[in-house]
Amino acid sequence: METEIKNALDVLYKGGIILYPTDTIWGIGCDATNAEAVKKVYEIKEREDTKSMLVLIDDVGRIPSYINEMPDIAWDLIELSDKPLTIIFPGAKNLASNLLSNEKTIGIRVTSEAFTKKLIQRFKKPIVSTSANISGKPHPANFSQIDEVIKNRVDYVVKYRQEEVSESIPSSIIQLGVNGEVKIVRE
Repeated sequence: METEIKNALDVLYKGGIILYPTDTIWGIGCDATNAEAVKKVYEIKEREDTKSMLVLIDDVGRIPSYINEMPDIAWDLIELSDKPLTIIFPGAKNLASNLLSNEKTIGIRVTSEAFTKKLIQRFKKPIVSTSANISGKPHPANFSQIDEVIKNRVDYVVKYRQEEVSESIPSSIIQLGVNGEVKIVRE
């Protein structure tokens, strides 16, 4: 795993794009603070840049660095969740502007997956995480289902957990409003 983390870090530091395992499905990722790298991810996915993407962080304590205000309920939601949970927060900051929605929101998930957690700890910045598919096509449930087009478009394919064949599923998504509103986007 250590060699793969080093290889992925080398690519991320240079503004490159990685294909990597997460705590849910395989993701396409880059430095979430680098607008040029984020643009490349949109191009790889053939996705409109008006659709925001989420970011992964390694620790819940880092969330306030990327949003204006941490709603109290967010701490509880993260602590009580028994499966991967992405929370869409208002008031995003310190991230690439083309990563944010028109409403300046950002989806953030605290990863529990060993490789991704260690990668982000060493990178010291959030990493974009978007499903490893062309926009509009089904997300791959495991590495073997990722289209060769995606594999050929990224700068580095992480050689870790590729042999797993279990069906992975995307995270649950909850959106929090500025006045404490809670909306379930995906269960």
